[in-house]
Amino acid sequence: MVTRMKENVLVISTVASTIDQFCMQDIEILQEKYNVHIAANFEQGNNTSTTRLELFKEEITAKGIEYHHISMKRNPIDIDNFKAGLHLNKLIKKYNYKIIHCHTPVAAMVTRFIARKYRYDGLKVIYTAHGFHFYTGAPLKNWLLYYPIEFYLSKFTDVLITINKEDYQRVYKKFRSRKVEYIPGIGVNIEKINDILSSCNKNNIRQELEIQAQDFVILSIGELNRNKNHEIVIRAIAKLNNPNIVYLICGQGTMKEELEKLIKELNLQGQVRLLGYRENVIEICNISDLFVFPSYREGLSVALMEAMTTGLPVICSNIRGNMDLIEEDVGGFLVNANDLNGIAQKINYLYNNRQIMEKFSLNNKKKIKNYSRKLISQKLSNVYKINEERT
Repeated sequence: MVTRMKENVLVISTVASTIDQFCMQDIEILQEKYNVHIAANFEQGNNTSTTRLELFKEEITAKGIEYHHISMKRNPIDIDNFKAGLHLNKLIKKYNYKIIHCHTPVAAMVTRFIARKYRYDGLKVIYTAHGFHFYTGAPLKNWLLYYPIEFYLSKFTDVLITINKEDYQRVYKKFRSRKVEYIPGIGVNIEKINDILSSCNKNNIRQELEIQAQDFVILSIGELNRNKNHEIVIRAIAKLNNPNIVYLICGQGTMKEELEKLIKELNLQGQVRLLGYRENVIEICNISDLFVFPSYREGLSVALMEAMTTGLPVICSNIRGNMDLIEEDVGGFLVNANDLNGIAQKINYLYNNRQIMEKFSLNNKKKIKNYSRKLISQKLSNVYKINEERT
């Protein structure tokens, strides 16, 4: 009996941390039938620590995954992206990939432009859009730059996966992809999170973070950048002038010094803490009382889904993605991302209404079951059958 060799597929993203955080589920499914390669920038632009990146390399190597460093940059007009395209072209020729699954706008742009000439050789291209840069309320420049590019490249896309309802409805009829699918993100591993919660020593975590018994803990998770909008929560806490409120932010990024300066200016050093990149965010959720998520733009946030799984009530911006997960006065409150007074008022309301918080908590635990990783995995498995279909 002749054993058939597995064909090669590629999972590509602008930076490696995206693959680490959002694509390993895809890779596990693909490994059942294919040899999986990864391509991304492993050196610059990542939102995890250098230590985590090195550990990630070791983990994927142990799983038999071959990785390639490609010097892509998040800025779509960076000259390095042209060089990355040339590098990708060499990889396609060398490994004869049957499927390329691309993530993030720049990687998807480079991939589809290069891969279009190989489609007649049977190469299939899948693109997961983790939230288009054009959306309801987006700046005009986003529409002028990103919409035409995505529209043009959609004709070189065999499957376009959208992770929220707004994006799906916008491109389903207008774009020229062979298929448009709605798959709500990577889902959330409810069983794993519950296992972590059951073994979590809350007292140890609270002691480590110097949380006192009377403290009301607000948590945000996300990169320290303009989009995540942590500044407005800091200002809301200053406005409330309640020394029992502690605000924890998990994440790293370019705005760290600016946020530290703001915290000092508002005399909140004892209340607002930048925790940096953390591996134990579920445990930190478990000692928190409220999740606040005021982003300007999201696709479908994993951090928000994880917070819901741990039972946190939520105050979040009323934007695409967030509105898929949180219903007003059911799992929390939806607010305008720039509404300082509104955010402060909602925090204060929940601080004084623990019964309402409990209602939100129960509702979020119930709703998140619709986003379980098992359900998402089945949908992804069906998408990957694309290579079994006739062209």
